[in-house]
Amino acid sequence: MTAGPQWADDVGVVELPGGIRVRGRRIADLAAPADFSLLLAPGPAPDWAYRRVRWPDFWIPTDRADTLDALREALGRGYAGQRVEVACRGGTGRTGTALAALAILDGLPVEQAVDWVRAAYRPGAVETPWQRRWLRRLP
Repeated sequence: MTAGPQWADDVGVVELPGGIRVRGRRIADLAAPADFSLLLAPGPAPDWAYRRVRWPDFWIPTDRADTLDALREALGRGYAGQRVEVACRGGTGRTGTALAALAILDGLPVEQAVDWVRAAYRPGAVETPWQRRWLRRLP
């Protein structure tokens, strides 16, 4: 069963293990409104609630505690019925890593996270070895 309001379209939307749906996208793309955005790169701020974390392109977040708090906030907002999205510059590496992290925090076994996000979201998601290592150390 899917929790929360529906998206205007399913582009970039994945369903996490607990049933909530989260959208991944490029930060500069025009998109139907969300209720909350987790922004992983510099770029335009949406007209709705958002939180930005420092996460260099092709790397891992600069502040682990802040990033985990932001991911948990996004997950909590999803479970509260909000449409949550994750966005970075290209919409693949950081966004894919964050979507995989949300899935892990939502109950997906760590060893399945990269394959899951590549099948559910984008084949190239989680671009670097250190992003994969960061996911393995998440729990």
